[in-house]
Amino acid sequence: MDIKNNHKNELIENELQPDLISNDELNEKKPTKRIRKQASEEQLNNPFHGVKLVQVLERLVAHYGWEYLGERVNINCFKNNPTMKSSLGFLRRTTWAREHVEDVYLEMLDEKEL
Repeated sequence: MDIKNNHKNELIENELQPDLISNDELNEKKPTKRIRKQASEEQLNNPFHGVKLVQVLERLVAHYGWEYLGERVNINCFKNNPTMKSSLGFLRRTTWAREHVEDVYLEMLDEKEL
């Protein structure tokens, strides 16, 4: 019985004292900084590149207001007691509505360029 207990004690001690690894070795295995790719020309030309849905909606509301958005995109979250939270939730779940909002956003960007 003593042999089994000694073996268990050795296993427990080994688990408590793992092999020491230097910080350099850890960094080689899992670097903390990711190498980022440069954006392609196509991405840079895309008006939605780097723009989040919340930013799109905020800009549309600031430019047009909720009433106009409710007329252009026929959804209740724009017409009845509109809030950013309810609108964003609906647009994230509903592809067709998000596509309509994106179209309005593109039209707004075209107007600003003129």
